[in-house]
Amino acid sequence: MESALEYHTARALLDWQLEMGASEAILDAPLNRYDVPETRKKPTPVATATPEIVKAAKIDPVLVAKDMAATVRDLDGLRGALAAFEYCDLKRGARNLVLSDGNPAARVMIIGEAPGRDEDRAGKPFVGRAGQLLDKMLAAIDLSRTADLSAQSVYITNILPWRPPQNRDPKPDEIAMLMPFVQRHVEIVAPDVIVLMGNIACQGVLGTRGITRLRGHWQEAFGKPVIPMFHPAYLLRQATAKREAWADLLALKAKLAG
Repeated sequence: MESALEYHTARALLDWQLEMGASEAILDAPLNRYDVPETRKKPTPVATATPEIVKAAKIDPVLVAKDMAATVRDLDGLRGALAAFEYCDLKRGARNLVLSDGNPAARVMIIGEAPGRDEDRAGKPFVGRAGQLLDKMLAAIDLSRTADLSAQSVYITNILPWRPPQNRDPKPDEIAMLMPFVQRHVEIVAPDVIVLMGNIACQGVLGTRGITRLRGHWQEAFGKPVIPMFHPAYLLRQATAKREAWADLLALKAKLAG
């Protein structure tokens, strides 16, 4: 049977070694710690391209969007490119990608702001109360999203294809990274006239806000005539603005007839 030091004796020896300056335990045989065998060296792991690492690499989402949009040839391709775009966090909180509604052959293209709750559920733009009002406004000048003839139809989309949480305004970086897709959308549809509904649409396309000042004044963007108008959601809150909205609708009708 092996003999063992009593606890107190072992503790006393350890304390004595510490007092003598011992700072670490040693092996039974000497080891040159400057000559570590190669088998003990481990390679540095290579990081995979996770979204966190992509962000850390300072990749510019706008440049990525431009490259992706440049490869798009039709509306199906545009939908696929947006579905594959992983740099907008709004995508992760939305139920559906809301691309468009109406006739792609229409002379009029309406660009709104962003989907709301009803649009996110349905996967189509302007389907809630604001959408119902928009349909009435269009019908007043003989236009419809369901018309087959291009001269009587409209095509509707938004600056953003995903709903912002709690219907908040889109952030400037979110607008900027999705504008290349909006531009390609316009190029594919090739409308005669573009209607910008609300401040966010004006900010994205014209680079400025102030819909009360901008509405009713024709401008140019994407090589097309553009007219800003009040968003139907605003008209639901401010009924007194319907007079100006009617004037803008008449201006649009006159433009199409000219």
